[in-house]
Amino acid sequence: MRERRMRAAEMFDRGGRQAEVASELEVSAQAVSRWYRLWSDGGREALAGAGRAGRMREHSDEQLAEVEAELTKGPLAKGFATEMWTLARVREVIERVTGVRYSVTQIWTTHRATRPGAAASALPTHKRSST
Repeated sequence: MRERRMRAAEMFDRGGRQAEVASELEVSAQAVSRWYRLWSDGGREALAGAGRAGRMREHSDEQLAEVEAELTKGPLAKGFATEMWTLARVREVIERVTGVRYSVTQIWTTHRATRPGAAASALPTHKRSST
């Protein structure tokens, strides 16, 4: 994304319009508008360090380690009736430890992104009956 912002800065320097920049770089008009404001206020340097994209994390590394430690103990140790982690149960443990409530979709997306090989193994499996 930094490369696109730098290309946008070059286009702004040459008098390029925001609509042209959005079309050329295949980004949203909102992104270009934000970049243009940054560029207008601080030049290329302001665009160079536009910061991270997306929502900021709501938990610390220590909390994340604590969540992992709690999950390692297993569902029974955390008061659940069976020895199976579900996304709803994982969400509950995260909320207990961090105070932040994520949606089940956020839990699944994060799990897949951080543990690509483990994604399938963390979900309940259903045995098919052999007939």
